[in-house]
Amino acid sequence: MSLLKASILVIDDDVDVLTAVRLLMKTEVQQVVTEKNPENIPSLITSRPFDLVLLDMNFNASINTGNEGLYWLKRIKEMKPGISVIMITAYGDIDLAVRSLKEGASDFIVKPWHNEKLVSTIADILKKKTQQASSSTNSGSSKNSYPDLLGNSDVMLDIFSKIDKIAPTDANILILGENGTGKDLIAKAIHEKSLRKKQPFVKVDIGALTETLFESELFGHKKGAFTDAKDERMGLFEAANGGTLFLDEIGNISLQQQAKLLSALQNRQITRLGSNQSIPVDIRLICATNLPMSELANENRFRKDLVYRINTVEIIIPPLRKRNEDIRLLIEHFVKIYSAKYLKTNTRFSETALKKLEQYHFPGNVRELQYIIERVIIMSDGNEITPDEIIFSPIESSNQNASAENDETKLSNIEKNTILRVIEKNNGNITKAAKELGITRTALYRRLGKYEI
Repeated sequence: MSLLKASILVIDDDVDVLTAVRLLMKTEVQQVVTEKNPENIPSLITSRPFDLVLLDMNFNASINTGNEGLYWLKRIKEMKPGISVIMITAYGDIDLAVRSLKEGASDFIVKPWHNEKLVSTIADILKKKTQQASSSTNSGSSKNSYPDLLGNSDVMLDIFSKIDKIAPTDANILILGENGTGKDLIAKAIHEKSLRKKQPFVKVDIGALTETLFESELFGHKKGAFTDAKDERMGLFEAANGGTLFLDEIGNISLQQQAKLLSALQNRQITRLGSNQSIPVDIRLICATNLPMSELANENRFRKDLVYRINTVEIIIPPLRKRNEDIRLLIEHFVKIYSAKYLKTNTRFSETALKKLEQYHFPGNVRELQYIIERVIIMSDGNEITPDEIIFSPIESSNQNASAENDETKLSNIEKNTILRVIEKNNGNITKAAKELGITRTALYRRLGKYEI
């Protein structure tokens, strides 16, 4: 749904909050209705259609003091299950806000909020709601049941089949793939197909955490645990309790961080900084990295015991150049999105433009294709996109392919690249790869060490 066509209901006993939201959103959405008394919620949501509700966590009422927001959230979801609800909370009620996600809230915002963040949060929720509705009524041209994952190639169909098998279990998953291949979408799809789908899905860019922030962010801290610890804080392990914890770019963390993470995973409990009390956690762990398995197996860089712990099952996502037959499907998908976004009707690619894209190697993978489509739709003047209008990303080196082709003429590189292709074809299974190459597993491992792969 377009933000401009949306109707939202705001419920808060603070008149200043109601006024601020109404002034902010009146030019962004079609209708903003504000209400101070939560007792009027049932009559409001049954008398007119709302696409989204902004709901305060606490009111000056006597219903479950401190949990009024959760009470009214449940009532709203019982009466109108299709309405998206964003909770409004103060910093001190973060624990309650996380709990609201488990009860069916779409998201929460913390007072005082940034106006841009509030508008983008509402827009994202409405967009996702529209996509879900579209996927349920339109089977589309893709042969899978994952609306955010597109692909008809054999390798993608194999991935969908693997997700179907592993999602209902609590097995730890390691997702491997180059940047831009959609590792986060795979993680989200696994969660949505799991028995934990109604519980939180918490994503952490773990590689971006510094040594000093690592423990505080993941495990939480007590007030006064360190200089800036002015309040007690829940860690992301606790926030994901009962649901799924997705650790992105796990290959970038230090050996010291790995030891702390391994301890938490082995013991299934964490200890907040500044506390001696252990807190049990129940999570489903999904990790992702752009490193190949051979680098994760290097104990100078990564602990093997942690690799075994996070890698009950691995999913290897192929680069876009390895699934060329999916490119047209992806182009069609992105054209629909950006034509609607930039009000360009009937936009289409000529056959020669499509062939130009199909022949490109896409070092930036699906993410690069997405940016190319968005750029060309913005800049196009007519309805039909021609090859001359397609400009590939200047970020990628134009000499990359040429140097790679020259290297492949060397015998050692031919062997190395053959091994890489066969291992990738067999989804990282060394036994199957060795059999296809006609050598023993031991011989294959020697070559892996020789070529540092």
